[in-house]
Amino acid sequence: MVAPARRSISLPIILSSVAVALSLGLLFGWMLVIAKYMSEVGTTFASNAWLLFGGISFVTIITVLVMFTVFLVREISEVRRQTSFIDSVTHELKTPLASLRLAAETMARPELPPDRHEQLRKMMLEDVSRLVALVDGILEASRILGGEETGERGEVELLPMAEHVAHDMVHRHGIDRECVRLELDAQVVLSVDPGALRTVLSNLIDNAIKYSPGRPELVIRGTPVGGHYQIDVHDQGIGIERRDIKRIFQRFYRVPIEAVRSRHGTGLGLFVVQALVQGMGGRIEALSEGAGRGTTMRVRLPMERASEP
Repeated sequence: MVAPARRSISLPIILSSVAVALSLGLLFGWMLVIAKYMSEVGTTFASNAWLLFGGISFVTIITVLVMFTVFLVREISEVRRQTSFIDSVTHELKTPLASLRLAAETMARPELPPDRHEQLRKMMLEDVSRLVALVDGILEASRILGGEETGERGEVELLPMAEHVAHDMVHRHGIDRECVRLELDAQVVLSVDPGALRTVLSNLIDNAIKYSPGRPELVIRGTPVGGHYQIDVHDQGIGIERRDIKRIFQRFYRVPIEAVRSRHGTGLGLFVVQALVQGMGGRIEALSEGAGRGTTMRVRLPMERASEP
């Protein structure tokens, strides 16, 4: 089957630009006609209000053309991102499902050694966990787009939760625990939704590990800033170009480079993270000096208290 041709945004932009240029030319000509008519006839402005109406009509047409062009380009870009999302989800589903099928077929062999059987069982559990994480991410994004409120806030001790999330992430990626260093105050308690905070930390640490070639080196550092607590998740990974810094929080967006395409992902993680952080009364920003120079994800969340040691 031949794949459908990818729609280009160049044609609508060119056509709209030509239409706007023609409209501007007509508007300029109309203004010349108005100036000539007023000087030659010398009639009052009130008796020639239709001239003004014509000028306003041209301006309206130009405005509508520009708005239509912007809307069309955004819609085409959204369709592209959705198509990329579908491709990514399909790939994310096929890989663990194929692994599960192979493992199940292998376990059915009667001569399979017990140690190999246990190894396959653990691999199947990891694949199931990966599928559950994928589905949870999609459902979370759907819930956010549906306008549902986040869970109830409570007092959350940051360090124990960060340690638990870091343990899960290093186990999932099969790396040493020393790869993730926590520099958080043990006494800090945040006023946030516990489930949302866990999702935020999981996504940020997972991304930092995933986009770090070789042996990852992560630092999760905390700093009190007024009534908020600033959490920096810093890695030494592939980095982000300046032009992509703000776009990475858009739904379905993935940086169009091979280093990103070669890694699994759906383009929903940072979209979900930003929505959850804002729902908890905080904010998030990405900092990077460019490709190959690492990334810092900076989150500020309301702090309930910092008790005395």
